[in-house]
Amino acid sequence: RPHRTTPSSQPPHNMSSSAVPTAVAPATARVAMRGSNVRSFRRAVAAPVRSVQAKRAFAVHAGPLTRNDVTETIVFNRMKKGLTWASLAEAVGKSLPWTTSALLGQHQMSAEQAKAAGDMLGLNKDEQMLLTYVPYKGSFGKPNELVPTDPLIYRFYEMVMVYGTTYKEMIHEEFGDGIMSAIDFDMDFSRLPNENGDRVKIVLTGKYLTYKSF
Repeated sequence: RPHRTTPSSQPPHNMSSSAVPTAVAPATARVAMRGSNVRSFRRAVAAPVRSVQAKRAFAVHAGPLTRNDVTETIVFNRMKKGLTWASLAEAVGKSLPWTTSALLGQHQMSAEQAKAAGDMLGLNKDEQMLLTYVPYKGSFGKPNELVPTDPLIYRFYEMVMVYGTTYKEMIHEEFGDGIMSAIDFDMDFSRLPNENGDRVKIVLTGKYLTYKSF
């Protein structure tokens, strides 16, 4: 039987390797995994680039820009520019906890607040606009994660597991049958120097809301 040659792993003759942006390197790697042929190569090069920064650079989008995309951009640009959350809070004119939470996608910002933070973070107009919309709240952990696996976030989950019923009893005994609001609410964060190791201080205050009879 005559020997059958397999398609070359090189790009098509009308597409040099230098014409392919470096940002699509993961796509070419996927070609090698599937088996190199012209059709696979073209399909992989056309595949959306998953990096938010690459999507902005090459204008490749799997769909409309989302609030999660903006959050990823904020986290990346803050590190790249060497900005602190405190400096962003000062520019926005709100507290450190609120500003950090808002920029991580948990609060709606005014247009002025979005522009103040967005200009520092290098966000474009569309990204700043998404900061002004009511977000789908929830930052418990990874998607579909019932118990947080991040060690720091898990400590708060652990506090509720251990002290949740204690909080409940103390609040009911002092106030009655109701809840502590997480909407009419504020939080203060500080670092307490200590010779045995600095301590984290977080103070939560929320309006007491009683259950209504009707």
